[in-house]
Amino acid sequence: METEALVTYDDDRFYVAFRAFDPDPAAIRAHLQDRDTIFNDDLVGFKLDPFDDERRAFQFFVNPLGVQFDSLQDDVSGSEDHSWDVIWSSLGRITEEGYEVEVAVPFHQLRFPKGGGVQTWGFDAVRFYPRSQHHRIALQPVDRDISCQLCQMSKVRGLEGITPGRNLELVPTVTSGRTDQLEDDEVLDGPLIGGDLESELGFTGRWGVTPNLTLNLALNPDFSQVEADAAQLDVNNQFALFFPEKRPFFLEGADFFSTPLDAVFTRTVADPSWGAKLTGKQGRHAVGVFVAQDEVTNLTFPGSTESDSTSLDLETTNAVMRYRRDLGDSSALGVLITSREGDDYSNRVAGIDGLWRPTESDSIRFQGLTSRTEYPTDVAAEFEQPEGGFSDHAVQIRYGHDARNWDWWARYDDVGAGFRADMGFMPRGDYIFLLGGLQRTWWGEQDDWFTQIRLGGEWDLTEDQSGQMIEREVEVNLNINGPRQSYFSVGTGTRDQFFDGVTFDDLRFFNTWFEMQPVGDFWFGMFVGGGDAVDFDNTRRGTRLFLEPNLSWNLGLRLRATLEHDHQRFEVDEGTLFEADLTQLRLVYQLNVRTFFRTIFQYRDIRRDPDLYTDEVDAVTERLFTQLLFSYKLNPQTVLFLGYADQREGDELIDLTESNRTLFFKFGYAFVL
Repeated sequence: METEALVTYDDDRFYVAFRAFDPDPAAIRAHLQDRDTIFNDDLVGFKLDPFDDERRAFQFFVNPLGVQFDSLQDDVSGSEDHSWDVIWSSLGRITEEGYEVEVAVPFHQLRFPKGGGVQTWGFDAVRFYPRSQHHRIALQPVDRDISCQLCQMSKVRGLEGITPGRNLELVPTVTSGRTDQLEDDEVLDGPLIGGDLESELGFTGRWGVTPNLTLNLALNPDFSQVEADAAQLDVNNQFALFFPEKRPFFLEGADFFSTPLDAVFTRTVADPSWGAKLTGKQGRHAVGVFVAQDEVTNLTFPGSTESDSTSLDLETTNAVMRYRRDLGDSSALGVLITSREGDDYSNRVAGIDGLWRPTESDSIRFQGLTSRTEYPTDVAAEFEQPEGGFSDHAVQIRYGHDARNWDWWARYDDVGAGFRADMGFMPRGDYIFLLGGLQRTWWGEQDDWFTQIRLGGEWDLTEDQSGQMIEREVEVNLNINGPRQSYFSVGTGTRDQFFDGVTFDDLRFFNTWFEMQPVGDFWFGMFVGGGDAVDFDNTRRGTRLFLEPNLSWNLGLRLRATLEHDHQRFEVDEGTLFEADLTQLRLVYQLNVRTFFRTIFQYRDIRRDPDLYTDEVDAVTERLFTQLLFSYKLNPQTVLFLGYADQREGDELIDLTESNRTLFFKFGYAFVL
């Protein structure tokens, strides 16, 4: 598709305008949606690498109606951070020839080399054209035999005399809420006890100390979860469930703290009273530091086959220091230090990590860490942890060969039984892991029925530090991209698994996933998986079935419905151990680019046969969560939220007892100076 991109700048902003021509403008996919949710629409946008180091890029995309999506791409970690949000302007309109978009990004929202002289930035203009196939049209071709993406970007030269100004952003906030709940949450009986209306003033600030160094401060911050977590079924799981970070203070500059091992996971800071963060880059040197005071201490105790956890009413000081030095054209070496300190408790982690690209197609990522931990005496005794201070190590090495037709990869993990990363998310410990994989890719031509076919397989082995086999697995997969943006994946394999002193041999399993977007307003997908599995509650063999249908439907320009369902069934020789269902429905009505109403329903129904369990369990557990939210966003920081949420529990859907309800309000305003 013919696309024009016009680029210019003035003393304050970087401007890009697009003319996206389309032979059938009626087929353009464009909907009014909340920012960062426009992945299935037509899009135009651009990437900026202001340091021209080919390691990190800012990404800005806009749909034909002006709805924004911004993110960070990090070639060192190989990840994209879609939670990154900055304040910028965009407009879009559909025309008789296609659509037009204009974008203005203030320089004070970017990091770039200081000086004021002529600069060279990495730049790429991109258009996404979703029809029967999803096309990506860019300023320059991408060589699939080169694993680095940002090193293939074009360059823009000039930008002389630009400065970020004072680069000061002040955001005072006020939050209010009231929660009514049962007097005893273990007894679903009686009326709700009215809670007090609680109001708090908060403040966050962002100051560009230099053009490439940013300081963030938060005093009495509002870290409430306006965005409800997606519910998950916690049934027959070995390890703690993962929930992503959503709080703005911690999301700012999060990519600076990303390493191969998940040694930094800011959601471990559960209830901070204040926080400070410094992130930036000077030449080949990148640094990130944050400190926060937490009123609650959540702990995870990792093991080779399962994890445990607890929450302590203990105040801790949490700190992370990250430094990275760019080496050569596309390699890097880094240092990470974390610390968590409280009364009779401490956890410290330190180590190095790096990326080495010996060829254009090969990359090696590695990290080595050591930890020193001490728990309070009563906690160590209750959860069978070592008494006094103890230390251990963690190592990960990843190798990948990424090319157009052939990919292969390998990985080695070695995590000691006494290693703890309490500022991170590492719920498994005491293990050695080996993995190897190979994949062949075929690319379709213009008239072929497919666009891509991939056939591959993996082998992996997990042992604990004593040499006991924990899991041995072989798996093959076939993936096909076809018409109507369809995707089909099927896999099968076998594993041997050790748990609670018993080895379960030759567990055969399968999985398949299918998705399609037959028209621009409707998308659906279905996951089916299952096979032989281990009953971790009672240490026996069984069979498990997963069914996960989900769909998304844009009902016109403004209304969007998303429905997800998760069904799990586990059978043992004596009968059905459990059936679990989780349904989540989201309805969003978008008044305009800035304003929406949203309703969320989450219904969980778990039914067990108590006679088949060793320990006592409830036969039926049902829970219904509802949230109503009004949202107005002038920009990512100037926001107004007004909402209501309640939860009902019991053993019959028609007679659930209301266990709590909450009314909440938040207002924040960004002063950009």
